[in-house]
Amino acid sequence: MLALLIYKNLKMSLQGQRTTTGAITWDDFKSLIAKLERDGNYKYCLLISIGVFTGLRIGDILKLRYADFSGGDILIIVEQKTKKTRRIKLNQDLLEIISRVKRKQLIDDDNEFIFINKYGTKPIDKSWVNVSLKKIFRQYKVHVDGNVSTHMFRKTLGNRVLKLNNYSNQSIVLLMELFGHSSMGITKRYLGIREKEVMGVYESLSL
Repeated sequence: MLALLIYKNLKMSLQGQRTTTGAITWDDFKSLIAKLERDGNYKYCLLISIGVFTGLRIGDILKLRYADFSGGDILIIVEQKTKKTRRIKLNQDLLEIISRVKRKQLIDDDNEFIFINKYGTKPIDKSWVNVSLKKIFRQYKVHVDGNVSTHMFRKTLGNRVLKLNNYSNQSIVLLMELFGHSSMGITKRYLGIREKEVMGVYESLSL
């Protein structure tokens, strides 16, 4: 009985490890979206670009229309999960990608969903996005420490911000607000910082 309980706990632990989403390096991110645009996979070029540059959750990304990006460099959105209004300063590189890909697709209706399904009726499904991302990352041989899913976008943004700001507490505070977390501890765990800090304690020990 005890052995069975231990086995179940170990299995659950391993399952949890496999479902932990990682991030990709900034160089891999830039390379991937360039290749997707080159190969005509415009939908996922934009999905990954918008996801990483804005840090929005996938539910909010899928509801975006081209009109949301036609009013300058500020995106205003009411988050589906928190119901809070967010103002996002749009990176010029992102705006150029959206404009360029829109022209290549000959889109003339700004009110059209950016990530519309093949029937042209509504946005694509979140679960289908995760399946497609796994295929894309295998196809382009992009390495991820962890599972491939849409959470990767936010974590990639977070890791980039931390690196550019030398992993300062101020950058963690800013990311905490951006991600809508209630504490720095949650943000640290989300980005895997807490685990690195704990491991650092062990590494600091010496005789």
